Formats: sequence, C-alpha cells, structure tokens
Amino acid sequence: MIDIESVDEARNLKADDYYRHLIRRNQGLVSSEAQDRIGAALVLVAGCGSVGGAAIQPLARIGFRDFRLADSGNYELNNLNRQAAFIDDLGRNKAEAGADAIRRINPHSGVAVYSEGVTVENARDLVRGVDVIVDGVDVTTRSGLTAKMALHEAALEARKPLITGWDLAGVMCAQYFDYRHVRRIFDGAIETAELPTLAIWEAVFRIAPMRHMPGLMLLELAANITDPDYSVPQLPEAAWQFGSLACHMAVRAVSGRKVPRNVPVDVHRLTSTLPERLWQSAVLPLGYLRLLRTLGLPRILDSLIPAHSVLRITTPGRAA
Repeated sequence: MIDIESVDEARNLKADDYYRHLIRRNQGLVSSEAQDRIGAALVLVAGCGSVGGAAIQPLARIGFRDFRLADSGNYELNNLNRQAAFIDDLGRNKAEAGADAIRRINPHSGVAVYSEGVTVENARDLVRGVDVIVDGVDVTTRSGLTAKMALHEAALEARKPLITGWDLAGVMCAQYFDYRHVRRIFDGAIETAELPTLAIWEAVFRIAPMRHMPGLMLLELAANITDPDYSVPQLPEAAWQFGSLACHMAVRAVSGRKVPRNVPVDVHRLTSTLPERLWQSAVLPLGYLRLLRTLGLPRILDSLIPAHSVLRITTPGRAA
C-alpha cells in the first residue's frame, strides 16, 4: 500500500480507501473481524469532558467512525489541566469540539452532536441503536448525577454495554456494566428514587469504586468534603488513562469478548519508589479514619451500603 503523506492526497481519497490507510497499523493486533465490527459500530460518548473527552480521539483512531456525542458544558480555563482542549477552545461546547477532533482524524466519520447533553428526557433516544456507550457524565453536580442515573437507566432498559471511568488522584478505574446481562444500574448500589434524599457525596460514594481510592485522595476529601463550594481535584495522568482503557474495552465489547468489571490503573503507585509505596499504603487507613471523623459512622455506612441491602441503616431524619 502506497503511503499517503500530504493533506491533499488524504482528502482526495474515497471514504473506504481513507479508512484502509487509517487502520493500516492496526493489522496484526486487531483481527479483520474485530475491525469490521469496529467500523460498523455506533458509539455514544455521553459527557465529553475530562473522562469522556479522553476517549474520543482513541476511539476514532482505532477505527470507530459513527458517533453520538452529548455534553451541555463549555470549556473553561480550569479544564485545560486535563482535558483535550486548548485556549482557543474556551467557551466552546465540549461535544462540538469533540466532533471537530473526530473529523480531523477521519473526515468521513458520522458524528451527531447533542449540545443539550444527557437529560432525563433524551436519554432513551441517545442510547437507541448504539452498540456501546462511553459514560463520562460529570457527578460533581446534582444535575450531573441525575443525568448519569438517567443514562444508566436507559442503557439498562435498552440492554446496552456501558463503560465508565473514575479519576481519583493518580488512579483511573474504568468500569464495565454490560446491561445486556446486569439487571440493576450500578449493580443495585443506588436507585433513582433515592437520589433526591442523598447528598451529592453520598450518592457518589455509593456508585464510585471506593476500594480503589488512594489514601491521598481520602485525606483531600476528608479536609474539604463538607465545603459546599469545594471542587474535587483532577489530574491529567489519571483522566487520560481512560482514553486507552475505554478504547480497548469498547473494542472487546463490540467484538463479543469478555470485559472485566473493574480495571484500575494507579499511575502514581506504578511510578513510585518502594518507600513511597509503603507510605501510600500506610496513609490509606489514616484517610478512612479522617473521613470517618469528618462525616460520622452512620452517614459513611449509609452511603456505602447498597440500596437494596437488608443492612440499610436509617440515619436521623431519613427514612430507610
């Protein structure tokens, strides 16, 4: 196959010829059958910020070419520490910017943009007909949590596989909910009807992979979680890991291969020295103790025990 080295040459290629050149270096690592499924799949990326946004370009580069992108947010300067955006993108809708990135990789891609983001009203339409969902919906606001719950409810109803991710200091934990088989959203850890009665952090603790949260993050949360204006810190080394993980997990999902439920990668620990790793292990229980002291045992247990569990604890002022 002749190499294509100029913009004009690439733009003059027909769609099929362009695609063959684009995926050429996948050969030998991605089977032809898997590549055919990738090329035919429709992917929904719901939330195109730090987590969802990290997945967009890898998905396009591996050969996905039919997308739905949903995000109601616009880029702010504080996003640039971890999101795939530049100063000239400030004020732009994140889904629109993601669509431009896809078209700059493969101008023959089909991209539908939903700048209203995920809502209770449109979640069913967003997931209808898709082959895999990448969930990057933000959970730091009440509206974000409501949207995330609606997305998972729609995925469950439509029996669609869903990949989501949590960036926790230096940890990225990608999760796979195959709602073709799973019968409760988030494995029953939370129910939509509970959401109005839970504080944001209580709902997040219920659905986030808390066992993978590093001690440094626990200490940070313990010191700030009761501040209503607090913004959880996020780093590029964790957020961008989701791009790699979600890309490979999506390939496995559309290829009919099994995908692990939880895939944690602790970048900080992997690159630490032995003394640093020992310190990280030692600080973990301290983080839980400080969080416990800040929030109190009843609220911690109430936030961690699944909604359907017989162990559900009734806290003062809240019905069980």
